[in-house]
Amino acid sequence: MSQTADSLTLPTAMHSSGGSRGGTTESGAGLGPSPSGRVRRWASSFLTSRNSAAPDRQSSHGARGHGPDSWWKIHLFRGMINDLRRRAPYYWSDWRDAWDYRVVPSTVYMYFANILPALAFSLDMFTKTNMQYGVNEVLLASVLGAVVFAILACQPLVIVGVTGPITVFNYTVYDIMTPTGTNYLAFMCWIGLWGLVFHWILAITNSCNWLRYVTRFPCDIFGFYVAFIYLQKGIQVLERFGNEAPFYLSVMVALLVFMIAYTCGELGESALFRHPVRVFLKDYGTPLTVIFFTGFVHFGRMKTVELERLPTSAAFFPTADRGWLVDFWNISIGDVFIAIPFAILLTILFYFDHNVSSLIAQGTEFPLRKPAGFHWDLFLLGLTTGVAGILGLPFPNGLIPQAPFHTESLCVTKVEADTEENNSEAKGHYVLKRTHVVEQRVSNLAQGLLTLGTMTGPLLVVLHLIPQAVLAGLFFIMGYQALEANGITAKLLFLLRDHALTPGGHPLAQIPRRAAVWAFVIIELLAFGGTFAITQTVAAVGFPIIILALIPVRALVLPRVFTPHELGILDAPTASPFTMESAGGSYAAPADVAQEGVSERRGGGGGGEGDATATGSENEDSEQSADAGGGERRKSREVLAEEGRGRGVEDAGDYEAIEMSRLGVSRRGQASRGGGREDS
Repeated sequence: MSQTADSLTLPTAMHSSGGSRGGTTESGAGLGPSPSGRVRRWASSFLTSRNSAAPDRQSSHGARGHGPDSWWKIHLFRGMINDLRRRAPYYWSDWRDAWDYRVVPSTVYMYFANILPALAFSLDMFTKTNMQYGVNEVLLASVLGAVVFAILACQPLVIVGVTGPITVFNYTVYDIMTPTGTNYLAFMCWIGLWGLVFHWILAITNSCNWLRYVTRFPCDIFGFYVAFIYLQKGIQVLERFGNEAPFYLSVMVALLVFMIAYTCGELGESALFRHPVRVFLKDYGTPLTVIFFTGFVHFGRMKTVELERLPTSAAFFPTADRGWLVDFWNISIGDVFIAIPFAILLTILFYFDHNVSSLIAQGTEFPLRKPAGFHWDLFLLGLTTGVAGILGLPFPNGLIPQAPFHTESLCVTKVEADTEENNSEAKGHYVLKRTHVVEQRVSNLAQGLLTLGTMTGPLLVVLHLIPQAVLAGLFFIMGYQALEANGITAKLLFLLRDHALTPGGHPLAQIPRRAAVWAFVIIELLAFGGTFAITQTVAAVGFPIIILALIPVRALVLPRVFTPHELGILDAPTASPFTMESAGGSYAAPADVAQEGVSERRGGGGGGEGDATATGSENEDSEQSADAGGGERRKSREVLAEEGRGRGVEDAGDYEAIEMSRLGVSRRGQASRGGGREDS
């Protein structure tokens, strides 16, 4: 049976690992979809979760009673209700399953992985907002996110806190509004309150269904941007010290922190030492480096050099001389409405940043067994945004890379013999294979409570001893780790690699046109350059628009530049079909599915250049359910997925090959040997 190009663009095919991706043959099948038709279909599934139906055969030419829902018909609250319906049966097991040995080391590891970047960001905001935000505000924002999401979220593995992009947003708003005489914290409060409204509107209208179009393409660009923000912040910290002795000592300390933290990470991934030593170095090398260099600067002649240290305030009190409740009524009516466009930009940023953090934390490489819930978590994110505004805190949201690190730290692995035939060096060796993830709520909650304890007097005194140069080194190591684990970096390394030394089984080597890889990377770098450039201007608050625009670029433009087979290798879904059930399915398909579709189309006589990597909610392949009147309604797989009746966890395993390791790097950027976190 021949298949049209259109029939290969149906995303819900991803819910079946080998089933039919059916469709009906149309006139002009070989021509592929027209641009206008592609836009209409994409916008249709983009705005609502459709409940497609088929008319009776007898009335197929005139009846309207059983036609598909119009794109503008939005089923309010359906996504949130279905998220809760799917996740509620697992709530008590989320607490019982915490009785596992992986939870304690994961809690300690995530405490340091969360608090150290938070301290670095607090220094940046303290300096650039004239002490409106400091250590206590950043710590309390992290506590707020951890407690709310650990107890109430459908995705409790996601770590929530203060990120680099929101730091840029906060001090850019300060630079814009403070010269006008506006009360800065009151203005930020109204941004948070309007943001709460906009987040709730998005959650109620099932906007997270749009996540099916978020692939590795925008995620890699955003991750590349975040990595360079880290590196830039490290340089900016050192720039403040002039050119005297404190500057040179600070540069030396920052570089030493970077080098030793890097060495600990490399040793943790190496074959040196015994297993417990490697795990210890990998998990605790960076915090121990910070502790060591906090004392190191007091030895010898260095103790006579006065270094800038992390500024702190009184325990459990705001940095500035104010109460925790912001007097948001002390602002003009005009400024209240001026806050609306800023709140829209904040909502766009959080919609993308938080959901991408959730997607990556539940990526294809993690064998998760409990369902996700994007709509409900977006609702909670609006709540924390409003509360943070009222308390005068930086707005918390999902953290990259801490969120996937949390999931990775909870992975349980087993040792298996390496059977990779194409890798002669691997024969006779063993690899670590993930068996499951300890999915629970305690580790997230516990690291949040530990962060709350950090706001006590004795620990604030300790934090005040940390030189700012150490925090600059932290920015450098975070930036390096983010770059190392990025898909753009993996593609660049492939392109710069000697042809003769490139393994024949490398996925990117399967692309006949090497120019296609160059073109894809150049597009990613141009998008990154535009995002990074705008953040260097007063228009920095507008950078979320560029990030959001990458999604339709991937869905509408790239399929007309690259072949389906090329896109299937160069890009991939961010999470497994099982995770994406909350969003009604996924858009991109792995290369083998794309190639299979191309082969089927060629075998059936179709010659169009359709987007075989695209899959969509218009799939005619559906299940039937009888309605109250005795007629038959056909529910699309997208709707069945939202209701939790789509394909389950067995589908997720078929897509583990999609993960970043297929490009030669693991989540942490190391050479991929099939491992994961070692089982201790």
